[in-house]
Amino acid sequence: MRIPRLLQAVLVLLFVYFGFILVFDVILEAVIPASLIIMYMFFVTAGVFMVFTYDEEQTAELVAPIKAMVEDPSKRLIRNIVFVIVPLAVGGGTYWQMQPSFEAPLELRTIHPAPPTTAKIYGKRVNLLKLENPYRKLEKEDPEQFRELIDEGAAVYIKNCQYCHGDKLDGKGPYAEGLNPTPLNFQDVGTIAQLQESYLFWRITTGGPGLPQEAAPWISSMPVWQDFLKEDEVWKVIMFLYDYTGHRPRSWEHE
Repeated sequence: MRIPRLLQAVLVLLFVYFGFILVFDVILEAVIPASLIIMYMFFVTAGVFMVFTYDEEQTAELVAPIKAMVEDPSKRLIRNIVFVIVPLAVGGGTYWQMQPSFEAPLELRTIHPAPPTTAKIYGKRVNLLKLENPYRKLEKEDPEQFRELIDEGAAVYIKNCQYCHGDKLDGKGPYAEGLNPTPLNFQDVGTIAQLQESYLFWRITTGGPGLPQEAAPWISSMPVWQDFLKEDEVWKVIMFLYDYTGHRPRSWEHE
């Protein structure tokens, strides 16, 4: 039995479409935008029908089923069904494409927003570009005292911070799953390893309410720790974070 020319064209288009999905979505696991697939299939459809209508004979054979359905009185029932289904299908497809989505809008927020040049911390205006950890110099000058300060910072962290950021500093504390966004994983090389100590001091002391415009919608659960911790305790916690994770704070000299 010979397959009608119109059905051949439809089968070719289906083969190309599902082949495209199989290769890119399944085999290559590449995310392909729907708009790209539509554009690609538009050109494929145009090419297929150019091939299937390259002369008058092939064109007549291609449109013969459509012409028969429209003109043949014996196919009136089929014609009426098609004339009802096609507009409904087009209208339904247009409706589903154009109806508003009930999904939450995509939130584009900066995880590590740029700090302001100055900030009011502990009742005084601080220049964050020049701010340095007053205890960092002890790392070379007095390693024993430096280690004691780190231990004190560890105690402050366990008492106040581990509930969210975790006892392993991996962002998996007991409260972490109840927060959105989840607490940062300090072990990740993309967090504190990329930041100066002054940046951590600013973020810890000002918390979520201190985030700038580009960090909107300001849904961070980070408290304003300058209301609960002393200034020296914050610096000690910062030293503990870097010591425990094995990261080194970035310095302005290497920027």
